[in-house]
Amino acid sequence: MDCLEHLPYAFRRGDWRYWLGLGLAAVAAFGGLALFILFGPPRLLAYSESPEFCVKCHNHEVEGEAFSHHGAHRRERCIDCHLPNDNVADHFFWKGIDGMSDVVAFYAGMFTDETRLSRHGQRVLQENCIRCHAATVMRIDPARPCWECHRRVTHKGTAMIRTN
Repeated sequence: MDCLEHLPYAFRRGDWRYWLGLGLAAVAAFGGLALFILFGPPRLLAYSESPEFCVKCHNHEVEGEAFSHHGAHRRERCIDCHLPNDNVADHFFWKGIDGMSDVVAFYAGMFTDETRLSRHGQRVLQENCIRCHAATVMRIDPARPCWECHRRVTHKGTAMIRTN
């Protein structure tokens, strides 16, 4: 018994090249679509990391405006503080997780005026403060959250004088 008898008639006839070509074209088209979805149109990735992008969904229009003009970190992007910056894989993993949770919360109407950081968000924020200000913080307790002393660095506290 010939092993070709078990194959469909189209393959036995030599039409397998047609199907192989069609399959490779489908894989290439799917791969191209996946790359477009992952990396988006030109400059979409850069725009998605800008403060202008972040304040579109978050209820931080007022804070974002104050922060962009008067904040101590006004030249920084939101992701410089709010996403892990220790390695690229971790950065993009959490960008996807945090971004999708923000999208779901926004469109489900679950955003409030008082947005709170998660435990993970607090850890990332603390690590990024220490990463940028390493020379300054080497003499203080790194376990103490930076925002306990630096209350004016928060979004709401930007450009405001605290008396307490």
